[in-house]
Amino acid sequence: MMRSAAILLVLIMTVVATGCVRSSEIAGEEEAGLSQADIPYTIDVIASELDVPWEMDIADDGRIFFTERSGALRVIEDGQLNPEPVITLDTPFISDGEGGLLGLTLDPGFSANHILYLYHTYEENDEVKNRVLRLVESGNKAQVDKVLIDDLPGSSNHNGGRIKIGPDGYLYITSGDRYEPPLAQDPGSTGGKILRIALDGTIPPDNPFPNSPVYSWGHRNPQGLAWHPETGKLYSSEHGQSAHDEINEIKPGGNYGWPLIEGDESVDDKDNPLLAPLLHSGNETWAPSGITFVNEGPWKGSLLVAALRGQQLIRVTLGDTPSIQSVLYQEFGRLRNVYNGADGTLYLMTNNRDGRGSPSQEDDRIIRLTPKK
Repeated sequence: MMRSAAILLVLIMTVVATGCVRSSEIAGEEEAGLSQADIPYTIDVIASELDVPWEMDIADDGRIFFTERSGALRVIEDGQLNPEPVITLDTPFISDGEGGLLGLTLDPGFSANHILYLYHTYEENDEVKNRVLRLVESGNKAQVDKVLIDDLPGSSNHNGGRIKIGPDGYLYITSGDRYEPPLAQDPGSTGGKILRIALDGTIPPDNPFPNSPVYSWGHRNPQGLAWHPETGKLYSSEHGQSAHDEINEIKPGGNYGWPLIEGDESVDDKDNPLLAPLLHSGNETWAPSGITFVNEGPWKGSLLVAALRGQQLIRVTLGDTPSIQSVLYQEFGRLRNVYNGADGTLYLMTNNRDGRGSPSQEDDRIIRLTPKK
């Protein structure tokens, strides 16, 4: 029912002025795991036999837009999956390894302007890269309007790929180190970073580095972004090199240490302070991807983390004594993303057809969790 070994080995870290408080010093941080029968949600599948779905967003009219890594942007309308893609990306788009069509977010004014944003891998002059596109949709069909940012380092692995619009109205982008760790410590590179740009592609004047999209650095392969609904603080999930997967509280200009430190490691460098994770997985591997805060319902205030290799949903309760809980361990396989609907309904995306899972006949799926009345 739960990955007890993972829970027992998790190191929850609270940053203080002189270092970190370890889980062994915090009482009550471990909670029993939950199966389908235990959770306060009703579970049903709203789409199946998908091709590695990666991200989704819901329009005000109820349409569910989602990406498939092989290159199709698709839509579910009135409970039915439209067989025709909204758009299928072509040259220079490529889908190889972990690369392909990844992040998606709808513009805050989508109901009126029908603008949406996509993150995808492409090839140019025999080099693999990533970029963010702005598209305009009409009648469940979309056309590319503008390239907002390109030349982001890419590879068959470690492409980052998550994009979200923050409470400040800017677009945040996670980029991986493409298996070149020094890129994460190079402030002149966009690899191994969280980036921040305006919705027209320009650089916000209050970015921490002048004329640069870099918002935070020292990341290995960050794949989740979420803002706390009350404090407005930004959190991110990140894949560790060998276990030590991280949840970080992101600060403007913050250096999160990769490849200089990971886990409990620290370096005393006053000129380049390295920030410790809020929590990490210790010697276990979560492979965390999408994250979200729950805004309504029985888990209101929780941070949820979709785990790929960990094959579970991880529920994090923040506070003076943080706690984590394993949910749905090995019940749906590899989880790529968790999405929080405005009404408190939750959505999970499986990635059992990504080359690393054991797919069932129904995979891959979008699974809906509706709060029980």
